[in-house]
Order: sequence, then C-alpha cells, then structure tokens
Amino acid sequence: MKKTLLEAIAARPLLGDGAMGTQLMLAGLEQGNCGEAWNLSHPERVLAIQRRYADAGSDCILTNTFGGSRIMLDRHGYAGDAAAINRAAVAIVRQAFDHREGYVIGDIGPFGGLMEPYGDFTEEQVRTAFDEQAWALVDAGADAIIIETQTGLEELGLGIEAAKNAGAPCVIGSMAYDVTLDGSTFRTMMGIDPERAAEFMEEHGADIVALNCGTGMDMTRALQALRRYRQVTDLPVMVQPNAGQPKLINLKVVYDETPEQMTRGVAPLLDAGVAILGACCGSTPDHIRAFRNAMDHYFVLAPDSDRSRDR
Repeated sequence: MKKTLLEAIAARPLLGDGAMGTQLMLAGLEQGNCGEAWNLSHPERVLAIQRRYADAGSDCILTNTFGGSRIMLDRHGYAGDAAAINRAAVAIVRQAFDHREGYVIGDIGPFGGLMEPYGDFTEEQVRTAFDEQAWALVDAGADAIIIETQTGLEELGLGIEAAKNAGAPCVIGSMAYDVTLDGSTFRTMMGIDPERAAEFMEEHGADIVALNCGTGMDMTRALQALRRYRQVTDLPVMVQPNAGQPKLINLKVVYDETPEQMTRGVAPLLDAGVAILGACCGSTPDHIRAFRNAMDHYFVLAPDSDRSRDR
C-alpha cells in the first residue's frame, strides 16, 4: 500500500519538480494567456512537461493550477470551468507518473488581488474561490494541497482553511520572500518574516511549512529560511528556490544558475533536514535531474545520516 506523503517524508526526503510557467511558454503558451486552461484544451502539452519532471526523478509534482481559482480564471473567461480545470490537472500529473509511485500536490496560488479594505475583493469571495478549487483538487485525488507564493497571512489562512475543509490528506503553506536591498535578511512583500510565517502556519493546521519563489531566494537563502523555520517549528519543511537571478538576454528573461551550480546547495539542505526539495522560477527538468543525482549520491555516501542534525 502506498504511503501517505507525510509517511514518505518521515522516512526520507522527497524530490519535487521545477518551474511550470516557463515550460508552458516554451511549449507555445503566449504571454498573458491562461496556462491552466491547457489542462482541458491541450492536456497533451501539459502532460509532456510533467512527464519530463517525472522522468527526471521527481517524487512529487505540482498540478498546473497555480492560477486555477475562479477569481484568476475569470480574467481569462474560464471561471465556469474552474472545477473541471482543477480535476483535469490532477489526472494529468497522475498520468505523468505512468503507474510509478508518485505524489500529486494540488497547487493553489494567490488569487491575484487585494481584499477589502485595500482592494475590491471581499474575504467571502476569496474563501469561496479557494474552497471550490481545494474541493476539486481533493475530489480528484490529490495527495496534498499547497497554498503557495503567499505574501500575507490573511490569504494564506484562507487557503489553509479551504484545504483542511476539503479534507486534504496533507496541507502545505508556502511563502514567497524577498531579500532586502542591503542583503541582510528577507521577508515577504507584506513584511512577514519566516519565523512569524512558520508559527502562523503551524497554528492554523498546516502539515508542512514551505517557501518558494521571491526575489533573491536562491539555494543559499533557501537554506537560511529552512534553518529559521526550524528554530520555531518541528513541522517538516519544503523548499523551492529559484534558479538564481533573472537577467534579460536578447529580450528574454533568463535565470543565471545552471543545474550544476544549483546542485552545490543540495547536500547542505539535506544536512539541515529538508523534507521536500524542489525548485521554482527558471528551473527545468535538467535542474531536477541534477538534484536527483545529487540526492541519490548523498544517500549512497551517508545512508543512515541524521536528517535533523542542524535542528
């Protein structure tokens, strides 16, 4: 019988996947169009991307539903397809694993606006959108729900609540941090530091605390964030750092860390007790394949290593 995600990470760290948006654009998605709608209109293209991650060694793959809430989809005219888009996304990831054991993580990203009194959306509108998305993902068989790229606690809390109400087997909260201009620390756009975020996630029932994306959040900064999380919580930690810094080359945004450069940070993260290691902006199946090789090499050299030595 397949272990639950939480049972699996208790035994050994798992490998996540890499960036999705840039891969969709390489597959033909035009800038500004709705990549989530491809779950219905071009499922074979989404499948090809996620199969490359599975073949590279990913144990966990996020669904193509980052902008899959009704509020986000409404901007493209697909609000009525919200449930179908999310259910299809789970099936596509499951197909990508091709009968291999793997974990489908249902992805809920930001709703893309501000709530009252700072914006036009009510808390109830956001709660309803997250509830609908979470129920569709769980009903389709997602092994976990991640509420990712969050910068404020109110929206994060609504996402965690929606995932728990939907009966998600595992709930992951993930924050996006920005390194300060002087380079001394990092916090979210709304001023939330890692310690406060981790405490909030634990208080509200998350099973895993995580970080992804953000400005300057590379492998080194991800390690710092993991250690800061571990100072205030015993929950497992997931990290998805960016592939270095974005640069504009020939009118294209290119991230500057190669797979070989990123893998230098794998062993330190494993030493520090990371539970799930993936990557975010700029990363590719080649980055994930390099992570897989580095992780396998690490456990060959130290099969009985203490995963929590830095706790």
